[in-house]
Amino acid sequence: MAAKAKQESKSGKEESFDAYFDMVQSRKKLPCALQEKLTSAFAKIPASSFPKVPGGKVIEIQADMSIGDALKVLSETNILSAPVVDPEARDSKDWRNRYLGIVDYSAIVLYVMQTAEIAAVTLSATSAAAAGVGTAAAGTIGALALGATGPLAVAGLTVAAVGAAVAGGVAADRGMGKDAATAADKLGNDFYKVILHEEPFKSTTVRSILKSYRWVPFVPVAPDSSMLSVMLLLSKYRLRNVPVIELGSPSISNFITQSAVVHGLQECRGRDWFDCIAAHPISDLGLPFMSPDQVVSVRDNELVLEAFKKMKENQIGGLPVVEGESTKIFGNISIRDIRFLLLKPELFTNFRELTVKDFIKAVASTTDDNGKIVTPITCQSSSTLGTVIDTLASRAVHRIYVVSGEGKQVLGVVTLRDVISCFITEPPNFFDDYFGFTAKEILSR
Repeated sequence: MAAKAKQESKSGKEESFDAYFDMVQSRKKLPCALQEKLTSAFAKIPASSFPKVPGGKVIEIQADMSIGDALKVLSETNILSAPVVDPEARDSKDWRNRYLGIVDYSAIVLYVMQTAEIAAVTLSATSAAAAGVGTAAAGTIGALALGATGPLAVAGLTVAAVGAAVAGGVAADRGMGKDAATAADKLGNDFYKVILHEEPFKSTTVRSILKSYRWVPFVPVAPDSSMLSVMLLLSKYRLRNVPVIELGSPSISNFITQSAVVHGLQECRGRDWFDCIAAHPISDLGLPFMSPDQVVSVRDNELVLEAFKKMKENQIGGLPVVEGESTKIFGNISIRDIRFLLLKPELFTNFRELTVKDFIKAVASTTDDNGKIVTPITCQSSSTLGTVIDTLASRAVHRIYVVSGEGKQVLGVVTLRDVISCFITEPPNFFDDYFGFTAKEILSR
């Protein structure tokens, strides 16, 4: 009865975590003795032994910082994400009060893109008036059509306000009467000036977009916590990074990421336990942990904005790009690629009409390889786990696509999360005994 009550009390997220990890364990063709030995070994390694972040100091973002200033900090320090501090609790010794979550560069740009898209729709006031529809009503209709009312509501913005603000910026440039398309041109040419330094964006804080745009729970561990707990959080519990906080000190001493752990595993080459597992073809480990019909992909002729929306909706960091209606891989698009919309203003100008294929070509033109489109990083079911780890670590990527022979049909995806999951199991009651109620509550939100 107690077990039944406990099961019923689980949230949907907890059940998805369990389902993923149970599937992983059931598909691994590894001796139970080896898996138990590895799990026991990782349980004895303290998190404090893990290498520090470059520079030795974890960069933090203040929750009341504007999204423009946050982008500047992330850009200047060359990082993609950072923990967010509540300034009202900065002196608190309790991390639960001090930290609100983690924000990343791509989340901010994605928010601006979607809001600018709605702004452009709202700015079509002349055509709306001709049809007998008021400006505010046109904005509302546009927002509903784009399915983007939620994030704006969270940010405390209305579609009409966004449109009015951008219209004001355009009008200041002697552009009275300009239509939505021309306004979008202005957004592209002076992105930071019009979007990040004028209202309502100037007043939009990191706090206001934190939850709607790839909000990540803040679940820290102590320096004496085991690497097993860190690896479970980064795999089963789907965190991309784990902060390390010393007891009695609210400040973060380290920031352990999925990429850093996989890189650490690569450095274990030559050790018997690693070589034993790494020599197996990924099919022996049940990889990829999905069927071809479960792969979320984007066609090369779809709009690039749709690709980024798919990533947000599915909470994934990248997609394979396939040719037309087929499943033959053409390329890859990552949430991190969204930065090119800032680096190349002409892309932002047309982002509402830009196809994935044209976006990839434009990104390729920024490289030193004569505009050649980067070949997507792939492997086959017969590839060894060691080869996959080498590729992920050396190329500094978060996923590798499993394809079929010469046909290059996408069969699945292997992520950093999947690789980490191959090396560990979860001891009985480990989550309840080790993490406790608070972490369980945060992860279940």
